[in-house]
Amino acid sequence: MVVSYEDEERVRTMSGNKIILYMHAGSGNHGCEAIVNSLCHMLKEKPLVITNSEKEDRKYSLCPPSGEALCELAEERQFSNHKTAHVLYYIWRKITKDAESFIRYRYQAVFDKPLKKKGGRWIYPLAISIGGDNYCYDTMINDLMLANKAFHDRGAKTVLLGCSIEPSLLECKEGKGDAGGRLTERLIEDINRYDLIIARESITYEALRKVVPDEKLRLIPDPAFTLRSKELPLPDGFAEGNTIGINISPMIQESEPEAGITMSNYKALLEYIMRETDMQIALIPHVVWDRNDDRKPLEELYRSFGDTGRVVMIEDASCEELKGYIARCRMFIGARTHATIAAYSSMVPTLVVGYSVKAKGIARDLFGSYENYVIPVQCLRTKEDLIGAFEWLRDYEQEIRKDLHNRMPAYMEKAMQSGKEAEGLWEE
Repeated sequence: MVVSYEDEERVRTMSGNKIILYMHAGSGNHGCEAIVNSLCHMLKEKPLVITNSEKEDRKYSLCPPSGEALCELAEERQFSNHKTAHVLYYIWRKITKDAESFIRYRYQAVFDKPLKKKGGRWIYPLAISIGGDNYCYDTMINDLMLANKAFHDRGAKTVLLGCSIEPSLLECKEGKGDAGGRLTERLIEDINRYDLIIARESITYEALRKVVPDEKLRLIPDPAFTLRSKELPLPDGFAEGNTIGINISPMIQESEPEAGITMSNYKALLEYIMRETDMQIALIPHVVWDRNDDRKPLEELYRSFGDTGRVVMIEDASCEELKGYIARCRMFIGARTHATIAAYSSMVPTLVVGYSVKAKGIARDLFGSYENYVIPVQCLRTKEDLIGAFEWLRDYEQEIRKDLHNRMPAYMEKAMQSGKEAEGLWEE
């Protein structure tokens, strides 16, 4: 078990790969897949992706069973699969206070490889954290901090790419509890350790400007706006150009103000669409993990309305293929951020049922305001709330589509800068 190094040896044991993408949760979350897929197409050479699930990444678009792989893969080591190692590392950490040892264990495929030499000097890698809104989840902040420091301690430059962070996490308020205050201080220290931070929307960017120097901060749209679309044959009942795409996630249900209000709103909306319009409805999942599976609430909707002949259930597919379905919708109502990004970038008028800063920030950057474009799940009070938001979307459908056609080309071109900014940092 490698737990400590001399300074020179610490540098030499870092991976020789030029660019490393880490904090990738696996392609069963097709938003995670879309970020990596899009970045791989931006970068000049294939990056090494440290993944939580190599099996998932080989099932979909990153390293498909047939076709060219977009990247190299290295799976994280899981303590849950190595209980003895977990105990040993825990004891080591208690004795030495070497918190980063857990990260070195998880990312052993990176830290145990030698550096490459070029022109007589060691080539230091670039480590890019790609988790999107990872900093919004309490359970992930400590690992993010440890990984950032561990890579820096090995001589790497680090990038936080495509991030969304709740502004309240970065605010040191007078009278704040000691625990919260210490977390904020540690978080700000960690954020400033990155060599480059790319915020994907302006609410996060404005909050970061208060605590991060401008020279290491960029505002660039999510790389997934550039995701390619792949069209599969449409299932029976999917009327191209006259189908409403529907996405719902267990995550927004966890944030609802009243148990069951989210599902009540979706069911009332589907009833309204079938009663008041001639449009079909496509239920489209975007995350299919056992622990967080869009198909579960979508299947509840399908059981309620499938026998009407107006509702179709889209099966699991790669992020590119799901975008192909979304792109052929007339309008889209979705909870998953990257499902809505697929809709926006396909010029499909979209209503976001959101729960965090990312939905508001992206909509504000596209339309100048998030009002009417985002309905926070926390604001659902009656079962007709979603119907009212949909009526506004339908009333302004043509204007929204025109706005997207006018704004999206430049927005997508700007999104391409993520790869250039990251590679430019490594080449300095």
